[in-house]
Amino acid sequence: MIHFGVRSMTNGETIMASAEIEAPVDRIFAALVTREIEQWWGSADTYRMADWSADLRVGGRWTVVARTTDGRDLPAGGEFLEIEAPRRIVQTRAYAWDHPTLGRRQTTVAWLLAPSANGTRLTVCHGGFAGLSDAAAEHAEGWGRVLAWLQAHVEAGRLAAA
Repeated sequence: MIHFGVRSMTNGETIMASAEIEAPVDRIFAALVTREIEQWWGSADTYRMADWSADLRVGGRWTVVARTTDGRDLPAGGEFLEIEAPRRIVQTRAYAWDHPTLGRRQTTVAWLLAPSANGTRLTVCHGGFAGLSDAAAEHAEGWGRVLAWLQAHVEAGRLAAA
């Protein structure tokens, strides 16, 4: 499947990634904040999300485990700083293991959802990489994959429902 309109870039400190997804804002928001995330975030050749949980309120915590293809569990989590359903989520994020380029540094992810001509423009702004440009470049590449996975999942469901 070709993923149209998925872009990701970094200046070495902050990542901006975006995708045009052919589904309404409410549909994309639900895919980001429910256990549905375990269905689409990951691939057979990378990792899969497992044990996702979230207390979806300002100050609420979220946790997830990325399960690698070789069976390692890589936990991460954080706190919700802002929630304006279905338009905006801002959350902290940190690995609970020693990531090779980022370690356990806390970063901040903002998800911005806006209606577009074809459905939703989803933009991710991930900051907190100052001084760690290798980590920023690696995560920028990762966000491109994540948005393509979400786009493929949502659009496949839309086609199946049609």
